[in-house]
Amino acid sequence: MSTPQLQVRRATIDDLPKLTPLWREENLPADDLEKRFKEFQVVEDDRGEVLGAIGLEIADQQGRLHSEIFTRPEQADVARQKLWERVQILANNFGLVRIWIQVDAPFWHVNGFTTADGDVLKKLPATFAGDPHPWRFVQLREEAGARQSLDKEFAMFKEAERERTQQMFRQARVLKIVAFVIAGAVLVLIGVFALKFFAFRSNRMNQ
Repeated sequence: MSTPQLQVRRATIDDLPKLTPLWREENLPADDLEKRFKEFQVVEDDRGEVLGAIGLEIADQQGRLHSEIFTRPEQADVARQKLWERVQILANNFGLVRIWIQVDAPFWHVNGFTTADGDVLKKLPATFAGDPHPWRFVQLREEAGARQSLDKEFAMFKEAERERTQQMFRQARVLKIVAFVIAGAVLVLIGVFALKFFAFRSNRMNQ
């Protein structure tokens, strides 16, 4: 039997009829999660059947994985692997320094998540509301490195904006020159027509 091809994508509002019953089965706050469906990544098979989903909340360059659900418990770790690969890509795109989780599944233990001690817990964003379970985290990069990366990206953005502004000024100068040329040509044509008009009028008066 061939292994089904799994795809991971961002959840859409069309997924809610499938996700909401699963949240309720897991005693998760479905009404609240419905409003936050854009946080969720969904894994589905090649037939479009949803196999699982997990939320990624982002705050202060940190992420929190939450509210994971699966339709087939026996395939949960396979689905988790695909979701984790997706989450790591998103974390890199957003420049996250660490990711937090309270799920106690062994999969997360063997994929770098360790128990957070007192010093690390102080870095937990206050917006990450959690349950009484212990927090685990995985460090993705150092804060200084993340700040340097953000500074580099900001410098590149400023340089791109400067180049775009200079290009606009260059285009404005070209348009100004073209406008002067057109205005000059119009004045020359007016002068030529005026001379011809007065010459014609003089000739008529001399006849």
